[in-house]
Amino acid sequence: MCISDAVGSGCANQRGDVKIVQVLLNMSGAALETDGAYGKNTGAAIVSFQKSAGQAQPSGRIDVGDATLQELKKKVPADWQAPSLQAIMPNATPSRVDLFLAPLKSKMQAAGIADPLQQAHFLAQLAHESGELCYTEEIASGDAYEGRADLGNTQPGDGRRFKGRGLIQLTGRANYTQFKTDSGIDVVSAPDQVATDPDLAVAVSCWFWQKHKLNALAVGDDVTAITKVVNGGDRGLAERQRFFDKAKFFLVP
Repeated sequence: MCISDAVGSGCANQRGDVKIVQVLLNMSGAALETDGAYGKNTGAAIVSFQKSAGQAQPSGRIDVGDATLQELKKKVPADWQAPSLQAIMPNATPSRVDLFLAPLKSKMQAAGIADPLQQAHFLAQLAHESGELCYTEEIASGDAYEGRADLGNTQPGDGRRFKGRGLIQLTGRANYTQFKTDSGIDVVSAPDQVATDPDLAVAVSCWFWQKHKLNALAVGDDVTAITKVVNGGDRGLAERQRFFDKAKFFLVP
């Protein structure tokens, strides 16, 4: 489900959950600031929505998977925009959501990541890998990749030069070269652009998804199998699953 704990009067009101509920209430006609802070305005909006949904005695709270949440889901637009992306990645700043929204929508479509379930899996993995759109370049120096023949790093300095970049990271000379061959974009001569250009940061992510045929696993709805391809193991599996639960709620009818 899209929230992990209850939101409302006397509830845990975790910031991420409150922000998701604020987004949902706004989709239903409220005009709340989506700051993740529970207060009287959010509480009043919950009660107002429950009354409009026919609850004779509004509880003023939303529990995981309850009827109020299911009614709110009916108001989620099919054509997802910034509010849905913000709800999927509640810790992403609005500026990062705005920066990546258009590239994500256009390049996902171009890459055939078009089915809502495929999109939900893609965004869930991307959310984990990028720290909710925060990072387009790995924090480490890349020295650990120096001399890694399996990554095609055969020349001095290749480790740093071809460190991981992108929302789902492109790593190693061989992968940068293959992306150049497939896309016609020279990221070998100027690898830094993969981190600094939002379109490229998304494009390499979509390329990885296509290259590894992850749409097929997405249709099979297998978070674990996709994680093993993206990560090489199951690191962060629980968080990836939580991101997927949010993405599925907002994207899949």
